[in-house]
Amino acid sequence: MSTQKQYVLAVPNFSEGRDPAVIDQIVSAIRGMEGLKLVGVEPEADFNRTVVTMIGEPEVIKAALVALGQASVAHIDMRRQKGTHPRIGAQDTLPIFPLHNITLEECTALSKEIGREFHQRTGVPVYYCGECASNEERRAFAYVRKGQYEGLGQLLRETRDDPARRAEYEARRPDLSTDGLLSETAGATISSAEQTGLTAYNIFLDTEDVEVAQAVARTIRGPSGGFSSIRAVGTKFPEHKGTVVSMNMFDCVNLPIPRLFQFVKTEAARCGVNVTGSALVGPLKLEAILSAFQYSLALEGFDRSQILETHLMDL
Repeated sequence: MSTQKQYVLAVPNFSEGRDPAVIDQIVSAIRGMEGLKLVGVEPEADFNRTVVTMIGEPEVIKAALVALGQASVAHIDMRRQKGTHPRIGAQDTLPIFPLHNITLEECTALSKEIGREFHQRTGVPVYYCGECASNEERRAFAYVRKGQYEGLGQLLRETRDDPARRAEYEARRPDLSTDGLLSETAGATISSAEQTGLTAYNIFLDTEDVEVAQAVARTIRGPSGGFSSIRAVGTKFPEHKGTVVSMNMFDCVNLPIPRLFQFVKTEAARCGVNVTGSALVGPLKLEAILSAFQYSLALEGFDRSQILETHLMDL
């Protein structure tokens, strides 16, 4: 392990994006925490979730994620929570990523510690995803979230004590739990470590027809024949004119953002609509910006050392 300082990126989300007072109470649990850089807090009303971005040394990130999770569990009741984004719990995810001078393997070990401590302090069940997953299927959030809070909770209740459905139960049970079921009020939480975090990206269309946005989303998302690193939905944000193709990008380096933007413009034009703009939700890694820059200008022989500010990182 290096003697230099290590930094971890964490991008947790909790299942409240509409009530500013509740959001503030939850985030207040980590505001002012020594050694923690709170980069962004992004509420999304339609999804009814808030994405938090933070940077810190490993132990600081662990303490912050556990504290944030405890606050979410205290202030969110999943029996009343509704939103368009898939979710299984009050503190839905606790994902971490290596940022500087730390390996993916170290982050994987840290994520398991975070999951254990969060479970010990709250009693809320935990699923391990990404590099922490116990099998290949559980690497994907979509597999763990299948059925969401309501459906997953019902499935576990129906299968736990049924010998005929034992395999089904074992496939979906939490990795950490007190009784093998979801918490009635807090659901469950996903703890994960991965090399590259997702980037949330929205592209807006000048149509109120949600079916058009859904059709465009189908052309770009991996499972329906689009880009393997893209998950996308077509929806309507009540606070924004038109409709939106809302995406999670899992690789902004090999799939530069401008390329995706142009692809969506082409697919939208085939449906007779225009793109009016786009928006990033939360911060973006430098590598993604450089990839977009190189792609847009068709640069040859470009090296990141040509960006003067990159040298400040080594001072």
